[in-house]
Amino acid sequence: MTSSRSAMEAVDTALSAPWGGISNIADLDGDMHWVDFGGPEGVDFGGPEGVDFGGPEGVDFGGPEDSTPIVLVHGLGGSHLNWVRVAPTLAKHTRVYAVDLPGFGLTQAHGRTTHIQANAALLNRFIDTVVGKPVILFGNSMGGMVSALATAARPDSVAGLVLVDPALPLPIRIPDPVIAAQFLVYALPYVGEQAMSLGRRTMTDEQLATQMTNLCFVDPARADSEVVAAGAALAKIRRGFATQDADFLQAARSLLTVLARPQKYRKALRDISAPTLLLHGERDRLVSVAAARAAAAAHPHWTTIILGDTGHTPQLELPDEFNRHVLAWLSHTRLITI
Repeated sequence: MTSSRSAMEAVDTALSAPWGGISNIADLDGDMHWVDFGGPEGVDFGGPEGVDFGGPEGVDFGGPEDSTPIVLVHGLGGSHLNWVRVAPTLAKHTRVYAVDLPGFGLTQAHGRTTHIQANAALLNRFIDTVVGKPVILFGNSMGGMVSALATAARPDSVAGLVLVDPALPLPIRIPDPVIAAQFLVYALPYVGEQAMSLGRRTMTDEQLATQMTNLCFVDPARADSEVVAAGAALAKIRRGFATQDADFLQAARSLLTVLARPQKYRKALRDISAPTLLLHGERDRLVSVAAARAAAAAHPHWTTIILGDTGHTPQLELPDEFNRHVLAWLSHTRLITI
């Protein structure tokens, strides 16, 4: 069976290396892969003393010691690669970390649950153990839900929250029929497992990577070929992860359960006191823009930006526009000096 550590060795340090990423592994009741994108020159960002990351040493870039680091959290079926087009720009201003949650990217579950609530708790452990100070959480899709729940549970650990097309309770409307059918398959015992297995057997690594792009982008022509190639390389590695389908489906079913009974999730969103930015693609097929507008109306103290002609992953589809809005908000809220 392939391990996270040997997988990293097989790709010579990190899939994200072309974008300045350095792979690390933290032991959080099992290996957890994360990527260090560094920070601006001159800032000493050393984590807690005595922490053995189990991977290559991170780089100290130094500067204002009170700079608030950023932690990037991917969505369902995603990985640290979901952030490579924006992380280098963000790292010019503060230390930037990207995590692979259990069951995704280069982090195998190894018996750990991939439920939403468990990942929220693990994210807070990552902040405490690896970062060692309050952070600004960025969460996309499922990662937005995980980040919101982590913020509500530990408000002392999160200085600011950026929700990027987060999984949100849906208003009553007709869903995208293709997406609705896909999640219905995920929800059905046995059927979901067979569909996932069939997809992997009949599709190449390149096709798997392109499928995600087609699902998440309004215009797949905007995809960066190097990012798609890295996604295909990751798909090839993950073929050696025996429980990847079960891990994905456990996370997907957990997400659907939270959305089907959203009372606790809505309360968690109401409990968030940290400055919050909601960024949402107007043409997102997975999470309707109507859900984002409903969340914005319920939380008028949030800053909400609807990005026109954009899908589910604006950080990959329109990275320059994404960074422009995010950096302006970070500066306005004084979370980071720009």
